[in-house]
Amino acid sequence: MASHDGSVFKRCGCRHPDTGKPLGARCARLRREDGAWNPRHGEWAFQIELPRTTGGKRRQARRGGLAAQDRAQDQLDHVKTLLGLAEDEAEVKAQIADLIQQALKARRPLPETVEVKRRIGTGIRTRERIPTLAEWLTEWLQGKPDLAVKTRASYAGHLRNHLIPHLGRVRLDRLTPWQVEAMFTAIEETNQRILECRDSHDAKVRASVRGRRVISLSTKHRIRATLRSALSEAVRRPDLPVAVNAASHARLPSCPRTRPLVWTAERVRQWQVDGVVPGEVMVWTPAQTITFLTHARRYRWLFPLLHLIAVKGLRRGEAVGLPWANTRLVDGQIDIRTQVVTLGWKTVTTIPKSAAGQRTITLDKDTVAVLRSWKREQNRARLQAGPHWPDTGLVFTRSDGTAWHPGEVTRWFNRIARAAGLPPIHLHGLRHGAASLALAAGADVKVVSTELGHATTHFTQDTYQTVFPEVAKAAAEATAALLRPARG
Repeated sequence: MASHDGSVFKRCGCRHPDTGKPLGARCARLRREDGAWNPRHGEWAFQIELPRTTGGKRRQARRGGLAAQDRAQDQLDHVKTLLGLAEDEAEVKAQIADLIQQALKARRPLPETVEVKRRIGTGIRTRERIPTLAEWLTEWLQGKPDLAVKTRASYAGHLRNHLIPHLGRVRLDRLTPWQVEAMFTAIEETNQRILECRDSHDAKVRASVRGRRVISLSTKHRIRATLRSALSEAVRRPDLPVAVNAASHARLPSCPRTRPLVWTAERVRQWQVDGVVPGEVMVWTPAQTITFLTHARRYRWLFPLLHLIAVKGLRRGEAVGLPWANTRLVDGQIDIRTQVVTLGWKTVTTIPKSAAGQRTITLDKDTVAVLRSWKREQNRARLQAGPHWPDTGLVFTRSDGTAWHPGEVTRWFNRIARAAGLPPIHLHGLRHGAASLALAAGADVKVVSTELGHATTHFTQDTYQTVFPEVAKAAAEATAALLRPARG
């Protein structure tokens, strides 16, 4: 039995040839003939009696597998130093012993003196029971009251659909990067099953995956980011024995930024042949955008909204939630201070998530003219409706004065694009196109970045600078011209 001062010893895994029982410290091979320790046989260990648990149970700190005697002695001395921090306070001693025991059971390094001082200095005891990942993730999300509505919904979806079903039963301090990677492997296997079922000739098999989404690589990265954030909080918590953020060490294929592709004539021809959209994010050429807006003029209650997105690059929710109070047509400016976000089909009006998202946009004279004409149209409808007109205060409304739902705007956009005979883009592609058009027209990248609500000009320039091939062609010709010999 170990003394209160502890002990350092050496033993091996050899067994008695007759009884088969472990020899432990009695193995003759542990020492040389001269009595010195044999460095090539056996391993060093230490053990020491720890303060009893709060329930009065005896316990020991014990660790083996150490390569050298001085290493074992150093660890024993470190345990004594940690216990000495409690002085004569029995409750604090029990708390420090909990931390030591947790580290030994999890096969982690012993806690550092500074860390233990910090923990006992907070007055927060370690938990009697370490939570599962499901319990911790739920607690973590509930403890973040200031999250944006859309962000909270995104986090909750990651927890509900992926993290808790795959990893929820794992004890928080036992989660490993390999378990996180196994979750992503399982998600990818489910992706493959969904794709195979979609291609099946059996209608029942196809129906079995109807409505199920394939999880993209970018979504996997967002799932890992959610887990990483939750585990970072656990590492910082003094009442949780989590030393390593497993999500930070879990590997995923890199996810390069998706750059928009323009619908060139050749890409349009190929799409008409095979129906394959060549990129995840597509934008129209200036001529195609003109065709769209020309066709959209027939839809007078929606055209001003689509025109503003196409020319100034507003996000869908920013346009739908824009109030007249933030629209100054005399100055030719609008202030983006609100946005409408969707949770399922339910809508919520919030402020933009980032500081960069709250911004002022300068309007060109054509857009001012479109909005002035629209305001007159809206005022006439308001007068005709009288008391039945809902006072939303919004710039863009339907013919009865009610607010547009963002999903309705997207549906109408798709219908108009198809009716105009244009290749498909997402509504958000109008925003991408506006950014590319502005840069192609020679606008300063800082101005474009600010008006789009980007946090950095690097993102704007790296994503949009070379979308239109005619811009790249002009730059190439200008560069080549510098090297042509002067003509006499």
